[in-house]
Amino acid sequence: MPDILIVAATDAELCGLAGLVCGVGPVEAAAATASALAAKRVDAILHIGIAGARRDSGIAVGDIVVGREARYEDLVTTRRLAPDAVHADERLVAAACEHLGMPAVVIGTTARVAGGICPVEAMEGFAVLRAAELAGVPAVEVRAISNHVEDERSAWRMDVALEALGRAVPGVSAAVTAALG
Repeated sequence: MPDILIVAATDAELCGLAGLVCGVGPVEAAAATASALAAKRVDAILHIGIAGARRDSGIAVGDIVVGREARYEDLVTTRRLAPDAVHADERLVAAACEHLGMPAVVIGTTARVAGGICPVEAMEGFAVLRAAELAGVPAVEVRAISNHVEDERSAWRMDVALEALGRAVPGVSAAVTAALG
């Protein structure tokens, strides 16, 4: 059976599953993921958590999204001095999308709240997927939407997102495992 490392920023986002709490933000996520991959070889990474969506994306609070690409939006203006995008593994994306019945999206990683232009924004995706890419480990990002990025924090529904994530992750994990054969 394939060894899949489930990675989330916080313990709450792990939804009671065994996995790596990588910390909040791109620096913590990259360091923790790289360290875990250096310590133990795994067959794939399933990066899970909550995120915000742009209101005009048509993505609702409580929806689950699969990232086909993680874009580091804080680096977009660096004129390609460093990688600013990483693609999730196509097999894993297809398996997660098929299980969820949802299309894949581009998920922006930014350390700033509402700081990017992608339809979905989170703080760790690029960092986790880039660490996986550098280690030669296939990875995919799955997020539950807690808010629209234009909303005040008081309107965020982390409870709704965490409940949706908790329902989705076991099936997504099984689909990813099956895709690895």
